[in-house]
Amino acid sequence: MNTLIRIVYEVNGEIFKASSLETEHFIIKTQNDNNSFSAHINAFVPLKIKDFSIKTPYKYSASDKIFVNGYQSWTDSLEYSIDEKMSEQSKLTEFMLMKSPLKLIGMNKSGDNLFHQFPRQQGVFYGWSYGYVRNGDSVDLFASLDERCGYTLVTFDVNGGCVTFGKELEGVTFEGEKKLAEFVKLSGGYDEVFDKYFDMLGVECRESKRRNGYTTWYNYYGGVTQKDVVRDLNSISEIDAEIDCFQIDDGYQTKVGDWLSTDKKKFPDGMKSIADSIHSKGMTAGLWLAPFAAVPSSQVFKNHRDWFIKDENGKPYKTGHNWGGFYSLDIYNEGAREYIKHVFDVVLNDWGYDLVKLDFLYGACVLPMHNKTRGEIMCDAMDLLRECVGDKLILGCGVPLMPAFGKVDYCRIGSDIALDWRHKKHMMREDVSTPHAVCNAIFRRHLDGRAWLNDPDVFLLRDTNIKTTLEQRKLLAKLNSIFGNLLFTSDDVAQYNGEQLTALLEAFDKKQYTVSRAEFVDKNIMEIDYSENGEAAHLKFNTATGERLD
Repeated sequence: MNTLIRIVYEVNGEIFKASSLETEHFIIKTQNDNNSFSAHINAFVPLKIKDFSIKTPYKYSASDKIFVNGYQSWTDSLEYSIDEKMSEQSKLTEFMLMKSPLKLIGMNKSGDNLFHQFPRQQGVFYGWSYGYVRNGDSVDLFASLDERCGYTLVTFDVNGGCVTFGKELEGVTFEGEKKLAEFVKLSGGYDEVFDKYFDMLGVECRESKRRNGYTTWYNYYGGVTQKDVVRDLNSISEIDAEIDCFQIDDGYQTKVGDWLSTDKKKFPDGMKSIADSIHSKGMTAGLWLAPFAAVPSSQVFKNHRDWFIKDENGKPYKTGHNWGGFYSLDIYNEGAREYIKHVFDVVLNDWGYDLVKLDFLYGACVLPMHNKTRGEIMCDAMDLLRECVGDKLILGCGVPLMPAFGKVDYCRIGSDIALDWRHKKHMMREDVSTPHAVCNAIFRRHLDGRAWLNDPDVFLLRDTNIKTTLEQRKLLAKLNSIFGNLLFTSDDVAQYNGEQLTALLEAFDKKQYTVSRAEFVDKNIMEIDYSENGEAAHLKFNTATGERLD
């Protein structure tokens, strides 16, 4: 691989720039063959790397499509034509995130705004950990083999005729020998390159079972009660379909962070009773937690502020804006680690839940700390969670993807859906959006069965508390069936009419789907060729409006 290295670094407050592998301050040893590259640094003095990038020439053609992988589960991840411009984050949004009072409550923390500048140039596309250039059935995959040494930024510059790998190394002082980067270029068919990639990573999918189920969130949100749960559990258990899982989402706890303190007004019989009821219906019992998060009014934050991530001034640092702003536990603090382990012990062993949906996981690595990169912190956080959960099931969500490869059984690969099918122009890239959820399910399909089984988020067929048409709802159910292996609804199915029930049973029928082609053929117009139980099928629709065109 023909490469050009650039490094900007700081020694004793002075900034240096180099393109050489050897300076008075360090030696970088590289291994470079036709399709892979690795670099290790031996720093003679303490230094901080401000920019480390490796550029390789690449010849783009007019018909190429470029896929860039968003920072975390919710971040939009699309294929682009080479003459397009990334436009999912507006200048107004960027100002609101970085300059306004919204910054104070953590509005800018869920994405990569803290450590990367969004490009506003036609023909320049970036993503994290991996990305590809596709021309018909032929794919060139550019991918990191190690995010523990720092997140890998993959930038496709059509104008400059190159692909650049960069490393996110903020907050780390290098001294002595340390790995900087390892990545690979693989060429072949779509499935072929991803099979090779995951084989090189040594990552295997932990779970093979496609599951149908229910989650409380998209009907009751934080207001869910035991009465809602019991009613909907009874309703869905009576339909003629294989229902594998019933999940309680946010709202059962007294405060975010106080996971073992159940709201007795809403759940008077406690959470073990709910798990027992779910088991009595022959279903897996699931429970939502944001295991690193806590709001300021929680007892865990009030009593143990020292357990939480702190800024450079030693003050607790808000890591997200939800619930009015929240903090995240420092996973390297022994008290925090023991608390996390205790929560899982009670939830999984005393209460008896079989699956935990673990959300807002990005909060663990919002700030680099303890001389570790954000990538290393996220990898360590996922190791901790798998250790805590053991052989039970994890549904990951709100997580930077590559550190979760092989660590979770299911993973959300797109944003939350909205109750309408409307694209908000000035939204954050991680915000609620049905169009973004749909596109991510399509374009991150390569992760399904390799990193985990994909969760495309829910589909809803009910008439109440929703703004989509029934045809849009049925389209979403079909897309989730094709591209997902965890299919959830949040409806009280006892309220369905015959058409809605038929659509639900169709979605929950565990058919075998194989996608041979899925791409934009015009602005927002998606065409999908696939097989359904061996029969060829075709789907064409507008991703922005949810209108079927076939």
